Amino acid sequence: MSFIGDLLSDAVDYVSTSGVELLEILVLTIVVAGTATVVASIIGIPTGVWLARARFRGRRAVLLLVNVGMGIPPVLAGLLVLVLLWGDGPLGALDLVFTPAAMVIVQVLLATPIAIGVTLAAVSNLGFAFHEQVRALDLTRWERMRLVVREARPGVLAAVSASFGRVVSEVGAVLIVGGNIAGETRVLTTAIVQESRQARFGAAIALGVVLLIISLVVNGVITWVQTEGDGHA
Repeated sequence: MSFIGDLLSDAVDYVSTSGVELLEILVLTIVVAGTATVVASIIGIPTGVWLARARFRGRRAVLLLVNVGMGIPPVLAGLLVLVLLWGDGPLGALDLVFTPAAMVIVQVLLATPIAIGVTLAAVSNLGFAFHEQVRALDLTRWERMRLVVREARPGVLAAVSASFGRVVSEVGAVLIVGGNIAGETRVLTTAIVQESRQARFGAAIALGVVLLIISLVVNGVITWVQTEGDGHA
């Protein structure tokens, strides 16, 4: 028990003595994960709606790619983005390696298939009759999409939540493209790895608690929006 007590004491000491450093890590985590989630949702939700409603040759192959993308190993995604952004790579002129922008790119790559897949499932579950009714309405394509998204709101918000969970908890990919540079590309997950490697477990626990709080707040908001107006507590 003394070991656990020491860890908790170290965690409190870390939070109380590393204010600026912790704030920088916290802000960068929120900015990177938030930006990646928004971009992935903007791309993934309309794509998921379209895939759920469209019928075309090659659709099964596209669905296969989405399912593969949902399970792509993060370190592989990080490696692919690193090769693209490296100095001699196709996008090397952008000079984005070991920057927050590179971290956003790789997180978008990881989160977009999840946003597509979860949205697709939610919209598909609305049923054939609903989609036929929507097609019969005198609406533009974007008006139909808004109607479908509104009807599938809980599932669409679950797509946002799953996308955020994917990126905010990611370690391997952001380490590869971001480098875990203090004050520049260090986020909560990579900071936890850094502290654990140095056997500073109290600091790692403190960072983990902060990460958990962020997740609770974001998912709490999403859950509130999901259940708003449904009459349930």
